[in-house]
Amino acid sequence: MNCSDAIRERRSIRKYKEGVIIPDEDMHKILEAAMMAPSARNTRPWEFFVVTNREILEKFTEAHPYTTMLRTASAAIVVCGRPDLQEGVCAGYWPQDCGAAIENLLLQAKALGYGTCWCGCYPSMDRVEKLQEILHTQSIPVSIVAIGEAAETPSARGYFDPARVTYLN
Repeated sequence: MNCSDAIRERRSIRKYKEGVIIPDEDMHKILEAAMMAPSARNTRPWEFFVVTNREILEKFTEAHPYTTMLRTASAAIVVCGRPDLQEGVCAGYWPQDCGAAIENLLLQAKALGYGTCWCGCYPSMDRVEKLQEILHTQSIPVSIVAIGEAAETPSARGYFDPARVTYLN
């Protein structure tokens, strides 16, 4: 699948086929794509938690009200920010850097035939703190991305809106 198709065909998937195991090589490609994202001064202020443990996934659904799809998803990838990696260099850009990594992750997963759903955590500190406790980390959970084989085909919700574009020639 080419990049243009992946962008236009990507959807937020909330229903997954149960029992599907994502091969390690596919997960590696997805994580590699995430880490290929641009970041301020190449600080790469992120870390990733790949979770397939059903008990931990259930804890996520208790900590974050919009993650019930994790009950059928094959895995969750928690993308966490590491602001400490930008201290004294270019502080404060880690949320957008993590956003770029998340988008790369979503598009690579789509290109490999998987569905995903981006569930935001940061800046909701209640969600952040609960997830830090579950993951035993000081890094800041920016999102939980559900991933698996889609059991639904939702319609596109995004579209080009020329009214939101200003050309300065």
